[in-house]
Amino acid sequence: MTVTATRSAQKLTVDEICAELQIARSTFYDWRQKGRAPRCIRLPNGALRVRRSDFENWLTDCEDRT
Repeated sequence: MTVTATRSAQKLTVDEICAELQIARSTFYDWRQKGRAPRCIRLPNGALRVRRSDFENWLTDCEDRT
């Protein structure tokens, strides 16, 4: 598996997403409730993960193109 393939298969925690975006956890969960957060995976223990590829695609969709 290449570095790029490994990176895209990586799963991020909510804390990692919040740190990267420099937002509070409450902001992430607010976005999630409103359907504006990146797509998440819910693990059997209830924890959330976000695929790195889904996160990168979400960021691209958020770009201001004006």
